Amino acid sequence: MWELTKSFRFEAAHALSGTTFGAASEEIHGHSFRAEVTLRGAPDPKTGMVVDLGLVQRAIEDVRLTLDHKLLNKIESLGIPTLENLSRFVWERLQHIGGLTRVSIHRDSCNESCAYYGPQS
Repeated sequence: MWELTKSFRFEAAHALSGTTFGAASEEIHGHSFRAEVTLRGAPDPKTGMVVDLGLVQRAIEDVRLTLDHKLLNKIESLGIPTLENLSRFVWERLQHIGGLTRVSIHRDSCNESCAYYGPQS
């Protein structure tokens, strides 16, 4: 079994109310985000690849453009713009690739990250 991870970065702003950070998080502020998309599987005998990373890159670029330099609060299907909801949002837009096992969103400057492993039944 193999795992492949592809990363991408985006810059975005948000405002969060009701946190212990108080007014600082309630004001619109921005972060540099790093997302990691991990796929698991066995290489196809014909191609030698678990997945064509070019196809993964295309799908990621669509998601990146949706998030990059945006006010996350305005992305309706995202919900409250938390790390948790960002990781789920990216998962939902990339699950069609197949073999998706984890989406992690990092705010390296804050030493924070969140990993989503898909819906639990």
